[in-house]
Amino acid sequence: GTRKGNDWPRAGSWLFITFVFCVIFSVRATSGEDSPPAENDTMSEYDKLEEIEYEIGYGMTLFVPKGSKLHSAQSLYQKVELYETPHFGKVLVLDDCIQLTERDASSYNEMMAHVPMMEHANPKRILVIGGGDGYVVNEILKHESVAHIDHVELDTAVIDLSREHFKWGTAWDDPRCHLHITDGAAFVRDAQDGYYDVIIQDSSDPFVVEKNGSVTILPSQVLYTPEHFAQLLRILSPEGIFTFQAETYNIPSSLDGIVKWRQSSLDAGFTSARYGTISISSYPTGQIGFYVCAKQHVTTEEGNIDKDKTQIESVQTRFERFISETLHYHPRMQHSCFDLPLWVEKYIYGSDQCGEEQLDSRDVGVSDL
Repeated sequence: GTRKGNDWPRAGSWLFITFVFCVIFSVRATSGEDSPPAENDTMSEYDKLEEIEYEIGYGMTLFVPKGSKLHSAQSLYQKVELYETPHFGKVLVLDDCIQLTERDASSYNEMMAHVPMMEHANPKRILVIGGGDGYVVNEILKHESVAHIDHVELDTAVIDLSREHFKWGTAWDDPRCHLHITDGAAFVRDAQDGYYDVIIQDSSDPFVVEKNGSVTILPSQVLYTPEHFAQLLRILSPEGIFTFQAETYNIPSSLDGIVKWRQSSLDAGFTSARYGTISISSYPTGQIGFYVCAKQHVTTEEGNIDKDKTQIESVQTRFERFISETLHYHPRMQHSCFDLPLWVEKYIYGSDQCGEEQLDSRDVGVSDL
């Protein structure tokens, strides 16, 4: 999983890479000449939000000005914090892990919303599981075909904070949106057959690799089981689309999960499962992905340029009719997001995609490319 603790491991042979994001507000001068401040003086002005990927020896640090914490509380489920930063804007942190920043939240949330919505010809009834910040729901409402959204979220603390602090926090006020404070898996089990055209599962990570190498299963694991996938298939309409957060391919355990979840979705009865990639600076390794799974196989004529052109034009037309603009997503991304590095394609799809044996993610490096 990509969400870890916030303490550094002891020194060893690992390579640690730290991304440092900070803004210096003033230029200090001595004797009429500009002089850079000492590092200790500069860093004393900031607190640190750190995330460590112990599995690969990778660390990411976001420096936030002291006194920038706007909110801190413990909900029934997690610690909820909000910071104000000069570059990234407001930063939502859950259990010491960055969930979103105003600067780049559009990268993840617009792709999670618009790619699956555009995969369906006329999406009217939508289910969103998780995503308590409301950004995905806000993006779905840009599609004029939407008649009904069920949003299922467990933690009201995240919703209340988003209502107060984020511009997209008004999404729940739309009469088409119906908010349900309950368990996502239970809601799905009770839902009627064939009701939803698109289901978007914006859940937290299903597991975490600890400092000692052990794996801790997290509560959201239930949303990644074959049984849950089968229930989702059941409540989708015949041409229904299911999308879920699918971690980064840059961490071996996550890449193994990506392969496992694809197989689980296919075993559940989905006819296809494609992994899309998102570039986002505030997530560990700068990359995260999602799966788009189709209930019904869409027949296309391979190499039919005219048909491909028609599909692209359809997405472009719908995009131009959005109720409001996007910041990140645009129609060309509807297809390009599925173009992966060669070694990732080989590992995920194996002979299905590349006609070659799957590689071991731990054995693939720069020297192999």
